[in-house]
Amino acid sequence: MGRSRGGLTTKIHALTDAHGLPLELVLTPGQAGDCPVAAGLLGHLREGTIVLADKAYDADWLRRQIEAAGAAPNIPPMVHRRWKPCFSPVLYRARNRIERFFNRIKHFRRLATRYEKHAANFLAMQLQAHAISKKVPCINKNFGKISCTK
Repeated sequence: MGRSRGGLTTKIHALTDAHGLPLELVLTPGQAGDCPVAAGLLGHLREGTIVLADKAYDADWLRRQIEAAGAAPNIPPMVHRRWKPCFSPVLYRARNRIERFFNRIKHFRRLATRYEKHAANFLAMQLQAHAISKKVPCINKNFGKISCTK
């Protein structure tokens, strides 16, 4: 947990597929920047992928890393940039899937109020909340059986 002007906060960084299903979740303190975390999240890139991210991820080094992996960055440029990289608002509309992912998990009070004190427990609750909200079968590794939501 980190400290910001509003108190102790936590940021959730998510990498999702085209359907809004999470591939990777990372927790950082609230005062941490978004861009440094992106380097670790982008290890799953495949050639021909289009990466959609918000303005917080607009950095030249990040764009170069995405292009080096054979993917195409579609990130809106920051206002203060002198040279504006190409950006497609039509492709960017698909980014609402990640916003819907965050909206779904915020409906769970336990996540919205951060009852869990340990990061591992908090991430586990996020995945469980997502599985419940999407009615996705999940594997219970502690008991070795598959449980499905109804």
